[in-house]
Amino acid sequence: MDTTAEVTANNTHAPESTGNAGRAPIETDAVIIGAGPVGLFQVFELGLLEVKAHVIDSLPVVGGQCVELYPDKPIYDIPAVPICTGQELTDNLLKQIEPFGPTFHLGQEVTVVERREDGRFNLETSTGNRFITKTIFIAAGVGSFQPRTLKVDGIDKFEGSQLFYRVREPQRFHGKNLVICGGGDSALDWALNFAGSAESVVLLHRREEFRAAPASVAKMKELCDNYEMQLVVGQVTGIEEKDGQLAEIKVTGADGVTRRMPLDYLLVFFGLSPKLGPIAEWGLDIERKQLKVDTEKFQTNVPGIFAVGDINTYPGKKKLILSGFHEAALAAFGAAPIIFPDKKIHMQYTTTSPKLHKILGVESPVFD
Repeated sequence: MDTTAEVTANNTHAPESTGNAGRAPIETDAVIIGAGPVGLFQVFELGLLEVKAHVIDSLPVVGGQCVELYPDKPIYDIPAVPICTGQELTDNLLKQIEPFGPTFHLGQEVTVVERREDGRFNLETSTGNRFITKTIFIAAGVGSFQPRTLKVDGIDKFEGSQLFYRVREPQRFHGKNLVICGGGDSALDWALNFAGSAESVVLLHRREEFRAAPASVAKMKELCDNYEMQLVVGQVTGIEEKDGQLAEIKVTGADGVTRRMPLDYLLVFFGLSPKLGPIAEWGLDIERKQLKVDTEKFQTNVPGIFAVGDINTYPGKKKLILSGFHEAALAAFGAAPIIFPDKKIHMQYTTTSPKLHKILGVESPVFD
């Protein structure tokens, strides 16, 4: 096993990896590409079938978009969990998969996938890690993604100090003068979130119409009416520095007039620029940057390669985390005959199966 790239299930931070180039490849039954919520639940569903998985992600931490972009954003549609944040969901999934001991290889991208003569796959990552695997599960969300950036001369040098494309430490912005750019859910969510804790919040959008949830837009307008935040229609067209700090932005409105707006921090939420990256070169059927799958096994056109979560597409597809969980369950059962060709797979329930209780490391309940 490649110890230089290992991360245990209860540690979301990856050590620096030198890869296993020059050594024998890691042989495994399953490789999961993507360590977001759906990828993590794929570990669980495979684990119930006694399949050990290796998980690869281009991000340096586990959790995917939920942790990278909005760890503190509330999620309300996880069954039996009335409310949780992206970080809490990730932490709970990591706890759930602990019995299966997955190995995480973080901060690296899968660059090569090739079918072997024996039916398995050769897989290689950008850090030189090599695998031979029977099955591949692509749970890569929207692919390799980067936030769309603000195109204004001189602004880049403030990124990470006064310019942010994601919020990792909300407390940093408490009591400060904020300008939040964007018209989607992330921009509205954070504007509403900070309206009660920041010194001032200005939501800056290039037009009157929004792409966010109607309830969020209504709440934002209510706060504006009550002078608890401000909406400005326009675009950032320039900046002013003072003593090496970003002191003001220049905002040009629909009327063509440019006004100065002082601020402490500028938060920009223009959405993500998804890129399939090397996935586009693996011979998979692609439709609008998504992988086409069947709805029985969520298998791609290449036998042994499955796609679950936001990366896939099929008639009636809904991009919801709970849909991805369902897909992961069926994908695991679809892959079982490939992994265990001589084994009959029985449907069992975690409530009553002594075998699953043993796998999970829990005691079988006694019913009267």
